[in-house]
Amino acid sequence: MPEAMPPRAATRLTATEVYERGLDHLLSSENPAVFFAVDEFGSRRRLPLDRWLDEAPADEELLLDRAVGPVLDIGCGAGRHLVALRSRGVEATGIEVSRLAVEIARGRDAKVLHGSVFDLSGKDRWMTALLLDGNVGIGGEPGLLLARTAALLDPKGSALVELEPPGFETRILNLRLEAPGDVSEWFPWAWVGTDGIAGLAAAAGLNVIEVWPIGERWFAQLSHA
Repeated sequence: MPEAMPPRAATRLTATEVYERGLDHLLSSENPAVFFAVDEFGSRRRLPLDRWLDEAPADEELLLDRAVGPVLDIGCGAGRHLVALRSRGVEATGIEVSRLAVEIARGRDAKVLHGSVFDLSGKDRWMTALLLDGNVGIGGEPGLLLARTAALLDPKGSALVELEPPGFETRILNLRLEAPGDVSEWFPWAWVGTDGIAGLAAAAGLNVIEVWPIGERWFAQLSHA
């Protein structure tokens, strides 16, 4: 069993605070610290903060070919998908809980709301919702998040969701974020595999239109129709 990085911080921070420290490290340091998501069993995943702050790569550009405006990017981070969509002339808005990520995205002229997707009024209807970078696992309740997403979609709209590869069992775990000198409180998260998306989508009132790979990453398109 992999060993977790030993926490060095005396006071536990929120996951958002540690995430923001990671962004700040990357923006301000020549040798930024490496940040990890560590689960309750000690398994670690490196946070790809550099990718999140960069422009959308080729595989995401291919995915965004399917995005029809207006688009809602749930957990948009620093806004790379919003910037890519704007360059295509596609109307897009992000929703993000991190104030620093919101500031970075707005500095890129992206339209971003600060808060949770559950804070949205629901009066707007979106043709496309994005749940990328594993964001379908936010809160450890992917069924609840997909149901909320479904409620925000136009009846003819669809959700583009990033998933774990085939053979990966959907898991709901407690995570914390760790780096030298930083450790967050535990928070719930879900890893959703391609094999488990159909049941979760159906419970949320959505159908799986397609599941496909782009390079080593896997995606699904979900729709009401």
